[in-house]
Amino acid sequence: MTSESVQPVPGPNRRAVVAAAGAAGLAVALTACGSDDKASGSSTGQGATGGGATNEGGGASAGAGGGAALAKTADIPEGGGKIFKDEKVVVSQPAAGQYKAFSTICTHWNCPMVDLEGDTISCTCHGSRFSVLDGSVKKGPAVKPLEARQVTVDGDSITLA
Repeated sequence: MTSESVQPVPGPNRRAVVAAAGAAGLAVALTACGSDDKASGSSTGQGATGGGATNEGGGASAGAGGGAALAKTADIPEGGGKIFKDEKVVVSQPAAGQYKAFSTICTHWNCPMVDLEGDTISCTCHGSRFSVLDGSVKKGPAVKPLEARQVTVDGDSITLA
């Protein structure tokens, strides 16, 4: 009988397999929690600041979100707001004739928000609440305010810039 030595088969060691599995899990988690900034930025004029309305004639930008009227000024209650789900924006009227807009994407984990009561928009994912009048956090776990969006008022039409 001959004695043959058994050669180990080359391949990944346990440490490499565990590291690869951890990296894959992290990638999946980060993808699930990531935001869709490219899509929302191109259709809502992301990068515009202020969140306030302007009364300049024809002030809408030539993008997918600009041009067509979003709402009539009479549609937005004073001291409250209205959600526009497709545009992922809430438009509010903090004071008579003053209009502001904010993203409806929660700053905690990027969940879309559609629950609006009075001047408060709520996230059903983790319970964060925000003021639609100024975008501030009313209740955590979110710590960052809502992202401001730019709107233009021309006559009685509100347009997302």
